[in-house]
Amino acid sequence: MDLALALRAFQRTVDRGSMTAAARDLAVSQPAVSKHLRNLEAHVGARLLERSARLVRPTPQGLRLYAASQPALAAIDAALEDVRTEGSRVEGRLRLHAPSCIGVRHLHPIVADFQAQHPRVAVDLVLEERVVDLVHEDYDLALRYGRPEGRDLIIRRLGWSRRILVAAPAYLARAGRIDAPGQLAACDVVTIASAAAARNVLALRRGGETVEVAIRPVLRTNNAEVLVRALCDGCGVGPAQHLLVAEDLAAGRLVRVLPDYALPSTEAFLVFPSARHMRPAVRAFTDFAVPRIRAVEGMGTTA
Repeated sequence: MDLALALRAFQRTVDRGSMTAAARDLAVSQPAVSKHLRNLEAHVGARLLERSARLVRPTPQGLRLYAASQPALAAIDAALEDVRTEGSRVEGRLRLHAPSCIGVRHLHPIVADFQAQHPRVAVDLVLEERVVDLVHEDYDLALRYGRPEGRDLIIRRLGWSRRILVAAPAYLARAGRIDAPGQLAACDVVTIASAAAARNVLALRRGGETVEVAIRPVLRTNNAEVLVRALCDGCGVGPAQHLLVAEDLAAGRLVRVLPDYALPSTEAFLVFPSARHMRPAVRAFTDFAVPRIRAVEGMGTTA
């Protein structure tokens, strides 16, 4: 029995709750995973997994083995990659998760430039609006908005993503100049779906004073690209992350509205699972990406 392979099969089965999913992740057949698990149980002399028609979950003995073997396997992976790269060649798979809003426009180009320098790195770039479990879903790192919680995470602060109020010149030509927050009540508003948007309220800050303005959303969306497209098409005025509309502002497709007022910013972080050693590919990407992300127009060091 190859003990390392058996432990990897066991770990992925626990992570995914399914032998079929584990086999897919490990690029082997489901019978091969099943054989590894049987051999491992025979080797330790204990039942490690409870199997049902829909779910596979660890027994108490399995949970102890899972917790003890996870850092050991991560250390083996890191040691092997260190030897393979000989301190200079970066290679292997890199799994990265991020919100689609920053991922499409900014993170994907950064990944492409990184791969141009390190063509032996294969990247899984997953862009979606949810928080993932880095260990159980097998991610090396994630970009997150809002300070992450959890003792099993290592975080690296990137900065604040600033939000501004914008509109297309064509919309302002129809609606008229907006010189005061109270005028927004009469405007068509395009906004990201959120608790504040659900209350039909927009918070604006100037100096130390915050003003809440009643708004009339004509479109709420959970997709940042839809938001920007609707704003550029003149559907209304709305809040947007500066980093998403910087090019449209420079090209004149959008203009800033009420520039003396700020909207709440969102803090951004890179997050790593502390249970894993940082492999050379992960370390190289982090060193490459962090200054690039911080240099994006619309990212700031303060809120």
